[in-house]
Amino acid sequence: MIKKFLLLFISLQLIAACNYSTIKNNSFRIQDHAFLQAGTSTTAVILCHGRGHHPRWQVVNPLRKQINKQLGFHTLSLQMPTDDQIDWQDYRYMFPQTFQTIEASINYLKEQHQVKKVFLIGHSMGSRMASAFLAATPKHDISGFIGIGMRNNGEHPLDAGENLGKVSLPVLDLFGDSGNRKDFYHAKDRSRLISDLYKQQIIKNANHRFTQHQNEMTEAVINWLKIH
Repeated sequence: MIKKFLLLFISLQLIAACNYSTIKNNSFRIQDHAFLQAGTSTTAVILCHGRGHHPRWQVVNPLRKQINKQLGFHTLSLQMPTDDQIDWQDYRYMFPQTFQTIEASINYLKEQHQVKKVFLIGHSMGSRMASAFLAATPKHDISGFIGIGMRNNGEHPLDAGENLGKVSLPVLDLFGDSGNRKDFYHAKDRSRLISDLYKQQIIKNANHRFTQHQNEMTEAVINWLKIH
């Protein structure tokens, strides 16, 4: 309980102190993350892993490698704030820190690698964090978003569906229908968002982690990036 209140206090302090559209995080260290450079490319993809994991975890790892290899884009897989000792709903207290990390990564790509176009990808809790960043940051310099295995439940700003309802940019909503089928039912609820900009795609028989279906997941992401 004490830890929860400390997280809340820190979050409120960050919210009060930061203008999300102009955050400059001088503590951003590229060695804390997983970066693959792509020569003089001016396009990059930022990836946000799921709860309790890391930049080379099983869902984001094949994506960062294959996007770099097949499309020739820089890929920056972030070490997201994570804590195995707290309930998943308490991650909302970490969101201000998350916003700083994403904003600092965009600044790094622009300033150090002259990147002009940035796409954002999030899986599971990473998709909650990334979608909340987009909703809370009117001037975010993101050209498109891919949410993988997104969920809509939880208090604000955990609800990815609510967050993306506030966003106007190209979105790929990618999910499977296996395992406990939660991803499928959450995606069904988000189908109200489908439009010229917002697309949904199902990977049949895939679970939340896309076990044995990572090639299909990667192909869907790369095909979407090719046309955006």
